[in-house]
Amino acid sequence: MPPIAIMMPTSIQLVSVLSLLGVLSAFAAGDDGEWVTIFDGESLDGWVTEGGRYDGDADWSIEAGALTGREGSGGSGGLIYTAKKYRNFELELDTTITYPFDSGIFVRMTPDKRGAQVTIDYRPGGEVGGIYSDGWFFHNPDGAAKFTRDEWNHFKVRCVGEPMHLTVWMNGDLLTDYRFPEESGAFAQEGLIGLQVHGSPGAPEGSNVKFKHIRVRELPADAGTYFESDEAGLAALTDEARAIGWTALFDGESLAGWEAAGGGTGFRAQDGVMQFLVAGDSPYIMTAKDYRDFHLRLDFKIARMANSGLFLRADRKGGDPAYSGCEIQILDDFNWETVTDSKLAPYQFTGGLYGSVPPGVKDALKPLGEWNTYDIVYQGRRICVALNGKVLYDVDTHEVPGEPKFADRVPAGFIGMQRHAPGQVEGEAYAWFRNIFIREL
Repeated sequence: MPPIAIMMPTSIQLVSVLSLLGVLSAFAAGDDGEWVTIFDGESLDGWVTEGGRYDGDADWSIEAGALTGREGSGGSGGLIYTAKKYRNFELELDTTITYPFDSGIFVRMTPDKRGAQVTIDYRPGGEVGGIYSDGWFFHNPDGAAKFTRDEWNHFKVRCVGEPMHLTVWMNGDLLTDYRFPEESGAFAQEGLIGLQVHGSPGAPEGSNVKFKHIRVRELPADAGTYFESDEAGLAALTDEARAIGWTALFDGESLAGWEAAGGGTGFRAQDGVMQFLVAGDSPYIMTAKDYRDFHLRLDFKIARMANSGLFLRADRKGGDPAYSGCEIQILDDFNWETVTDSKLAPYQFTGGLYGSVPPGVKDALKPLGEWNTYDIVYQGRRICVALNGKVLYDVDTHEVPGEPKFADRVPAGFIGMQRHAPGQVEGEAYAWFRNIFIREL
């Protein structure tokens, strides 16, 4: 559990968060690195209790060869850290925790910037394998059921990249795979590794967490780099990105792999950008392939009075894509109500899940003419949407309003971009898309 109060990133209650990236295959990068044991089982050499953001007064000792943490005076918690900083690395350790008690593994910890926590909250309602950093980024309500009580559990944590990508295995099985959104905050690029005792009110006397067989392997500086951009902002996939399943949906030169609905006109590919033209008769453009579970990343910018959107899992057989699947809104939030003398519903602003969920952050959209980045993960019944690094919402679609209900919509379908109401804008084009990448989960 986090060491401070939960800070929800949206105005609605977030239930549990979907796995952002699915099953992660083995990486070639860093395979030649050497494992280094960082706890000798006899002393606290190489470990410190200050240097992160969550220093405290927990009681740390060595018992039967295990690094053992208990609450300090007054039930206080705290962390013990490696004396050395790490950036890209893999960490392995074994841990056991008395029930009910609360702990965690922390990465890239510094006093002035944010790191991240892999939760080991082994209490009623607690989460094992959640990701927290001054607020929830990834919930894992099913993780605790996979934790073996009164036994040693083996964890492997892979921390790479900027933004940070955390992958966690427990007892050999993938537990968590999460990449923070672009520009997701003032995160440290390197820092200390920390182990936690979280103060747990009501914890039984003698409650503790133990760690042993702690070792780390440092990875290359470019590990976790999936996108490389040129001076114009056009991105390409790295070899590591391809190795874990990222592919390009748009080649930047043609509309290959896309189909235009209706009359088929109103789109153009030029200089790495898909342009939406004012002149044309197609209501939307869609991928030639259907998708079910995926991580989608793309850039867009819009002109004054633009109206567009992203269709996800839309039914190729027909019907309104916003309701056979769903729509993530793209709109000129700055001028729409004034020019049209109308009042938008909360879910109609950019980022809203159309007809259902409003964006929980109001200032994520950049000024007109500037590029924005959507990071969207749709897996099972859960969808998480981030705009320019800010999480707008993360919801179970079966638990939010909408007609028809999301449970009654098609489980898989095309990804598309809407070409809507272009007559109200000036110029030849009104919306632009680039750097469209997907990873199927």
